[in-house]
Amino acid sequence: MFDFDQYLGFLAFLTILTIGFWLMIFLLTFVIPYWIGGSILEILKEKREAKKAKRNQ
Repeated sequence: MFDFDQYLGFLAFLTILTIGFWLMIFLLTFVIPYWIGGSILEILKEKREAKKAKRNQ
């Protein structure tokens, strides 16, 4: 069915596809929510500090 070169290419393709799939799952479930949550907390902290600075003037 496959020559040995075709078999190696197919295995390389499946390996890259699998790595890409798990990388996307990792990014969508851990990295991006962490990034968004951190930026929201930073915005809230800046607003809180601005409000405190305005109150102290």
